[in-house]
Amino acid sequence: MSAPVIEIRDLTKVYRMGEVEVRALAGVTLVVERGDFVAIMGPSGSGKSTLMNILGCLDRPTSGSYKLDGVDVSRLDRDGRAEIRNAKIGFVFQSFNLLARTRAVENVELPLLYSDKGLSAPERLRLCREALSRVGLAGREDHYPSQLSGGQQQRVAIARALVTDPAILLADEPTGNLDSRTSEEIIAIFQELNAAGKTVILITHEPDIAAHARRVVYVRDGQIWRDERIVQVPASVGSSAVGEPEPAIAFPFTIATPALEEARR
Repeated sequence: MSAPVIEIRDLTKVYRMGEVEVRALAGVTLVVERGDFVAIMGPSGSGKSTLMNILGCLDRPTSGSYKLDGVDVSRLDRDGRAEIRNAKIGFVFQSFNLLARTRAVENVELPLLYSDKGLSAPERLRLCREALSRVGLAGREDHYPSQLSGGQQQRVAIARALVTDPAILLADEPTGNLDSRTSEEIIAIFQELNAAGKTVILITHEPDIAAHARRVVYVRDGQIWRDERIVQVPASVGSSAVGEPEPAIAFPFTIATPALEEARR
């Protein structure tokens, strides 16, 4: 078996506010196998955002270890974290974070401009077009964000996250700015990418969104409270990542697990 893509052991994070210490994470241990689809849930103040920042190499822990794709990143300095972040992680954010005056294909190209792969301009263009096609935006490469719907903008953001072929896709509330139908279409893309072998970690506060993952990790008081495998809910059949978005199809069932039921309360 291959090594886990993420391996966290006894992770803590303590913030100091004057003379007061705030323990945001209190001994978190988490292993994510390559090719998994994990949703991380938790209320405000649970430590969920702190964990996400450490997973994304945006911050480092106070103690404990974190291996990302076999590399111990726990003690890397800011430059080291930036290097591993660009090479190993594809980010998808709630607010899309697209450059408004830049075409879709140029937005997707940004991570390649900062990579050390030494790609030529034609090679970068080919990879960008392939990434956009993969999320159903072939033919819209030259559109500006203002010419795209919210769902299409998020598809551009996913293509941008994919273009470097990262070890993981880290999505922070990726459906938070979208309506329910478009949310289903975006989650369907993540499911299809995961089915193709991509590791996906989804940060969400919505149980209905988490139900599309294969595993739900619930964080509370800086610790892993529950960690459960679930029966994956298929997203809308019509929202294929390789074609045009179609109307969402409602499934006449829901998945109930203790973690999700508690989150609904």
